[in-house]
Amino acid sequence: MIRMAPDDRRAFEALELRVRAILPEEYRDRYEEVEPVPMGKADLKYGQDGKVAWDDIWRGFCDLAMAGGPPHKGKILLAASPAEIASDPAGHRRVVDEICRGIRMVTDLAVNLSPVPGWVRVECDTAVTAGWMARAITMENVSARCEGTCLDLPAGPQFRVEKEIRNVITAVAKTGHYWLNHTSPAQQREIADLFAAIDAESPLIQPAPVEAERRHDIGERIQQATGLTPSEIPCDGWLGLVCPSVKAAIYMMRAMVVSNVFARREDTVLFVAINPATDPTGDAVVRAATRVHSYARIRSLL
Repeated sequence: MIRMAPDDRRAFEALELRVRAILPEEYRDRYEEVEPVPMGKADLKYGQDGKVAWDDIWRGFCDLAMAGGPPHKGKILLAASPAEIASDPAGHRRVVDEICRGIRMVTDLAVNLSPVPGWVRVECDTAVTAGWMARAITMENVSARCEGTCLDLPAGPQFRVEKEIRNVITAVAKTGHYWLNHTSPAQQREIADLFAAIDAESPLIQPAPVEAERRHDIGERIQQATGLTPSEIPCDGWLGLVCPSVKAAIYMMRAMVVSNVFARREDTVLFVAINPATDPTGDAVVRAATRVHSYARIRSLL
């Protein structure tokens, strides 16, 4: 590792502890060994009513993307726009109803149409559950956002049962499985303390629409500070940064998340959230990305 001043060493070790803290217990001592290798895709099963039996599909799940496993999707699944919903309101309602039905079957959580167009809303037991699942689902490349105990997930009239609807329900089932079955009450309290600590340091930055000029400016500033090239992949609310390897992208993704910035990856491209409301100047994202980049260099990932 690169030699560091004592203060830098303490900051680096603190971040490493935060990454370890946010992971389910089975990953805490082995996440360095996790490889992003997907499992085979299970076939859909149907009940006697002809509907998908969402609670009878999975016999296991890939490793969490948060822990270094493969994201559930290669590209981000976004919520429908108001115009898309207006073009087929009946179709949108059918999609919402099926996503809600599936989530109830795999989690027993209350879920209904969100007051925000293009989303369904899951009512979690605590804000910590909503916050952890939103971060974990986003890292699976399925859009998610949280506010208090509410977890919002994407929907749209173009969503298909075997594709996008399945993507949403699978991401919830996968992350919910790890949260409920692999995260003890003691660890959940530790994650609550972590969220409180990072909230005190910096605002939570979730993706939100932003002007192209502002995204370009933030990307230029990060490039000047780190040398990372902004990606040309357009995605509203996200800034892509080209990393030299999957391992580097995974490390920086986790480190950004425990720096209170939503993050995900598509292959070697790290996407960091940008939000003109919670981070108007982009300074928080630039600081976090610069700091995380320096830590990736310390780990010889860059």
